[in-house]
Amino acid sequence: MQVKVNLQEIREKMKLACEKVNRSVEDITIIAVTKYVTIERAKEAVDAGVTNLGENREEGLLAKREVLMDEPVWHFIGSLQTRKVKSIIDHVDYIHSLDRLSLAKEINKRASKKIKCFVQVNVSQEESKHGIAPEETIDFIKSLDAFPNIEIVGLMTMAPFTDNEEFLRSCFRNLKALQTEVQSLKISNAPCTELSMGMSNDYSIAIEEGATMIRIGTALVGSDK
Repeated sequence: MQVKVNLQEIREKMKLACEKVNRSVEDITIIAVTKYVTIERAKEAVDAGVTNLGENREEGLLAKREVLMDEPVWHFIGSLQTRKVKSIIDHVDYIHSLDRLSLAKEINKRASKKIKCFVQVNVSQEESKHGIAPEETIDFIKSLDAFPNIEIVGLMTMAPFTDNEEFLRSCFRNLKALQTEVQSLKISNAPCTELSMGMSNDYSIAIEEGATMIRIGTALVGSDK
């Protein structure tokens, strides 16, 4: 698996997307989603120059972190069960899937430092997807002011898997507009400077619409599924 070659291709596409909308490629972070690959493949990504890894399961995160330690920045990107918070909280730098008050309470209770969190928003309003409804997001973020160990660094969404580019753009655009609104409110624990959106099939569009973190799995590290 030539992760290094894949990474170069992705960076070229990122550059093109940035040029279209007058953005700097330096403002965008690639998160290698390693949930479907071995520890060896994850290490290959790190050796190729990837500095951020994303996992969506407790077991995968802990197994890879045991080997790679603090070398990469660790992102928990999957739906997080409240009962699993205790085991991962000291091993992650970012949580991308905060979507309910009970989870926020548990993160705040278990954390020994301020945890950087993304609020997951279900922009496409799909029943099969996790996340808060867009119209409920601001009130939810305001309610998190009671939790000193949580910092809302941004918003995250999972767009539908579709070839409908205009629909994808509207999802990403709507999240960007919501982020701008949150920022304008200057909520103390919610700088909300980041947008985690875009995956292997749509990251170029996401970049054009304002993504600051893109979560790339198959296109970068392949899949052992």
